[in-house]
Amino acid sequence: MSRIGKSPVIIPEGVKVNLDKNKVSIQGPKGSISKPYHPSMRVDLEDSKIVVTRFSDNKFYKSLHGLTRALIANMVKGVTVGFSKSLEIVGVGYKAEVVGKNLQLALGYSHPILLAPPEGIKIEAPAANKIAVSGVDKELVGQVAAKIRSLRPPEPYKGKGIRYQDEKVRKKAGKTAA
Repeated sequence: MSRIGKSPVIIPEGVKVNLDKNKVSIQGPKGSISKPYHPSMRVDLEDSKIVVTRFSDNKFYKSLHGLTRALIANMVKGVTVGFSKSLEIVGVGYKAEVVGKNLQLALGYSHPILLAPPEGIKIEAPAANKIAVSGVDKELVGQVAAKIRSLRPPEPYKGKGIRYQDEKVRKKAGKTAA
């Protein structure tokens, strides 16, 4: 049996869970989120716990068991604590600022890049070279952070570009002068 799948998800105080047919909706202090799950999984609400069970011991269903439980646990954590990713910009003249709700980036191109965050995502620029992406949905926070990073990924010679806060960029040796 899946070790992750068989442990129940504990619902903290102030969180409401609604189970529809193949859909979990969770509301908490930070917001609300709902996602569908595979019809071959069974999700039950017992006391203040969510229990995920499977109908078959097939390898596919074993992997779905742990996945479904992990997604529901991330939803509960998202509505109570929230998720965030931090990015930093390295490079002369590279900067970020928030204009209204949009993020405006100057990354060495001939024009500034304006990025509108999707619904439920909050983007902040506490400094000119720092970006913070936060929200309730872990998947969406990671997707937006990856989209921002892809606008100017760090290059291996000087390390210029946008990188995650804890990312280490391996630098290459450049050409040697004769």
